[in-house]
Formats: sequence, C-alpha cells, structure tokens
Amino acid sequence: MKCDVLTLFPDIINTYLRESILKRAQEKMLIEVTPYNIRNFTTDKHHTVDDYSFGGGPGMVLKPEPIFRAIDFLKKDNVPRRVVLLSPQGKPFNQLIAKEYSREKRRLVFICGRYEGIDERVRLALIDEEISIGDYIMTGGELAALVIIDVSTRLIPGALGDEKSVEEESFSWGLLDYPHFTRPREFQGLSVPDVLISGNHKEILRWRRKEALKKTIKQRPDLIKKIKLSDEDKKIISELEISCEDEND
Repeated sequence: MKCDVLTLFPDIINTYLRESILKRAQEKMLIEVTPYNIRNFTTDKHHTVDDYSFGGGPGMVLKPEPIFRAIDFLKKDNVPRRVVLLSPQGKPFNQLIAKEYSREKRRLVFICGRYEGIDERVRLALIDEEISIGDYIMTGGELAALVIIDVSTRLIPGALGDEKSVEEESFSWGLLDYPHFTRPREFQGLSVPDVLISGNHKEILRWRRKEALKKTIKQRPDLIKKIKLSDEDKKIISELEISCEDEND
C-alpha cells in the first residue's frame, strides 16, 4: 500500500509513522507513506493557503491553487492514483473500506482539510471519493488520515506478528471483540473465567463467540443485522435472551 498525504502539518504524520506497527510495516516495505506540505505549493512570499469565504461567514477556507499544484506535481510520474478527501461530509470509513485500501494497486492520496473547509472546486475536479471517520468535527484531517492508514496497514499480510490477530479482532468477523484476560489469574477479587484455563479449545471458542455476541447485542445491535448468523449463533442468542429474562424475573 502506497500513500501520499497532503497536509499543512507533515510532522503530525511523520511522528506517528515512526512508531510501532507502521514503523515495522515501512521497514518491511509493506507500506510507503509520503507526507507533502501544502504550503510548498504556494507561489506568494507568505505561503498563503487560506482565504475568506465568498458570501461571508466565519473562518477561513483552504484555497484551491496549492492543492491543484500539489496534485499536478504528484501526477507527473504517471502513476495511477486514487485521491481521497478527508471530510465529515464523506462516506463513513469502516473495515470493508480498510480492506479495499489495503489491497489498492493505485497510489492513495489523502487530502487533509483544515479551517472551515476546502474550496469546492477541489472536490469537483480532483477528488475520487470523500471519507469520514465519524460524525464529529476535528481540527484537521491528519488524524483521520492516520486512522485510515493504521487500520488498512493491519490488514496487509505480514504487518502483524500473528495473522490470527486480524481475523479475531472487532469487526473482522462482524462483531465486537470478546473479553481478553492475562496473568494474574486473580486480581483485586476478580478472576479469569474458568473456561479459559480449562484447556478445552472447543468450549473456549464457544465462550468467546458467546461473549462477542453478547457485547455486540448490548453495545452495537445494528451490527447483528448486518452479519449472517450460523445456527450455533442463533442458539447462543436464544440462550442469552433466556438468561436476560431470568435476570429480570
């Protein structure tokens, strides 16, 4: 996976890239991420990247010229690119999109917005798609770009030490993750469930699936409607419903 990030604050991107899984993924040449400072594509002595909005209103708007110049510069190598604008108005980012990005053959370009927004002509002429990481307003798109790069990198074979980690994480199988426990076996009166130290792998798998279903039903019931439930899943859900009824009696 190869990415370019257009930003006013490349150090934000570089700092995160120097740590943990993303650092190792770069060392293994599984990903390549290159930040570009949008100010470097201005032509005035003050490196102006924003201006007032036509029609009035609060705040400043990112100007189109430096972004157009940046995209023109990137495309000089004739490498196919997929240009993504990070914006709260975009399509919600999820695990399926991350998987798609992790396999993308084109070079990804993430444009990080700032201020009150970006000149609409950038959206009309340059953007292939618009992505949001949530229904809230952030200071800029840099953290959103890093979220997307991080999540997508984890799905690239070889990026993690244990490939099963990806398979069993939240959302990879459509459910929230099951509870995890480590040593000590007892801590401040709280014990690890007996099934996890029983050595019975079949029962451990069933317990984990049950706990994942329980957590998902409680915290994200919308996800249950989106996955194909097995007969065993339906049996577990029936058990959970009976257990809730017993607790309420």
